[in-house]
Amino acid sequence: MNPIICADRMKKVHSDIRGPIFQEANRMSAEGISILKLNTGNPATFGFKMPDSVRQALVENADKAVAYCDLKGMPAAREAIWAYEQSKGITSFTPDDVYIGNGVSELAPMCLNTLLNPGDEILIPSPSYSLWTNAAYLAGATPVFYRCHQENNWQPDPDEIRAQITDRTRALLIINPNNPTGVIYETELLEQLVEIAREHKLLIFSDEIYDRLLLGEAQHVSTASLCPDLPVITLNGLSKSHVVCGFRCGWLCVSGPAKETEAYKAALTALASMRLCGNALTQLVIPAALEDSAYTRAMMVPGGRLYEQSKAACDALEKIPGLSVVRNTAAFYVFPKLDERFGIVDDRKFALDLLHAKHILIVAGSGFDWPEPDHFRLVLLPEAHELKKAVEDIGDFLSTYHQS
Repeated sequence: MNPIICADRMKKVHSDIRGPIFQEANRMSAEGISILKLNTGNPATFGFKMPDSVRQALVENADKAVAYCDLKGMPAAREAIWAYEQSKGITSFTPDDVYIGNGVSELAPMCLNTLLNPGDEILIPSPSYSLWTNAAYLAGATPVFYRCHQENNWQPDPDEIRAQITDRTRALLIINPNNPTGVIYETELLEQLVEIAREHKLLIFSDEIYDRLLLGEAQHVSTASLCPDLPVITLNGLSKSHVVCGFRCGWLCVSGPAKETEAYKAALTALASMRLCGNALTQLVIPAALEDSAYTRAMMVPGGRLYEQSKAACDALEKIPGLSVVRNTAAFYVFPKLDERFGIVDDRKFALDLLHAKHILIVAGSGFDWPEPDHFRLVLLPEAHELKKAVEDIGDFLSTYHQS
């Protein structure tokens, strides 16, 4: 039999988070080498526990999850999501406009396949979470990257975005709070992005999965709350905020004028029906989880674990010569920059060299659609003392490292 020939669109699909360097780390682990895996935002692997409210809801309702449920999700779960998103100021939608899926990772491709034709373009931030780029490729579309600027607190320039719009541009993606930078977009910027979408009739996708993971007094504004007159697809979920990544619990809300979103929702419903329903067991914990904001909040304030880990990591990063970082205000990532003194021309080689030398697994910036080989993402989930030691080890590695 001849070798199976894969679709051309697969040539650009990439996932550095669990790509070749991750596979090398697994090979080393199998040989008995202890690897600090800072490639994935997976809190449970670093000792975080799901809240008691979620555990109790899971145990008490397990028997209700054995049958297929509504293709959009269980009514009680959609009502809870509707109430939560309304509390964020998103008003132009109903519980029937909520779709629950097996994580945003399932919903993002559904969103783009519903909208995009081959050759269409979607504006995607750089750096970006590669899920969205891959989803665009799989839809046959072209991701057009708009640059976010480290010197401007990782905010993009609206004028640069405008300059990239063509007659093939169909949508604008906003990831806020951002992964991999861990920053929150300013309200004024969001208003400018909304105006761009209004002027050019673009559908907005707003990925807000980290909107409850806000450090200290930081505040988050939902994009759709600023434009009830526009169609917006808001995506969110419980994976990060409630330490249940393995549950695969995400949702999307279609807001905006009903006449403008009717056809899109009909197509989305057709796609949702193909997989019959999302994980029913997971949906049973959504109401309890969204009522338990105190659990997440306790981690994010001074003295809370994520707050202190972020501070420890950034304090240590700022001491490394040749490295600069914008402190995160949300989530549990930072995206440090390596300056020219290291001569890095291949950031994946840098990540591999670090793995071999210090047994620390990171993801190179190119894995987040960053065009220069001068950044990497650091996951801030280990305990503060362990994270500080890891950063010091990275600094020690860099003290003698030069690539070109």
